[in-house]
Amino acid sequence: MKSLSTLTIVSAMSLSVLIAADSAPSDDALRQQVVSHERKGLEALKTGDLERFGNLTAGEAILVDAQGPATKTQLLSNVAGFRLTDYSMDDVKFLRLSPNTGLITYKITEKGASHGHEFSAQAWVSSIWTERDGKWVCLFSQETAVRRPPPGG
Repeated sequence: MKSLSTLTIVSAMSLSVLIAADSAPSDDALRQQVVSHERKGLEALKTGDLERFGNLTAGEAILVDAQGPATKTQLLSNVAGFRLTDYSMDDVKFLRLSPNTGLITYKITEKGASHGHEFSAQAWVSSIWTERDGKWVCLFSQETAVRRPPPGG
């Protein structure tokens, strides 16, 4: 009897894994979702829609830049005086982390204004996005400035 119960449990677990795998989006579909939501975040920074930007960021998110790690609250405070005017995403790479979570990396070329000062920059960006109850949120993002070669080098 014990082996029949064990077999039933193992069969049920296997079936649930197969059903979950079958309902998970393909790598290409997940990549498209992640890239689309990353663009939605950038567009929110372009239009100054901080509420939308905040809604796309998980409450427990960690965001890292040259000043170090920041919480969602710190990030929203920092971007209050920030506005993108133009950006492009190049060399996008994708890695599936789970059925509804993916990591993208890309090179961003951006122009805008930060606290009253015009800027243009290039950075390498990594972001992790996940879907929770039908809503996509960013869990982690890191920006690293593109290093420019020294003059004459």
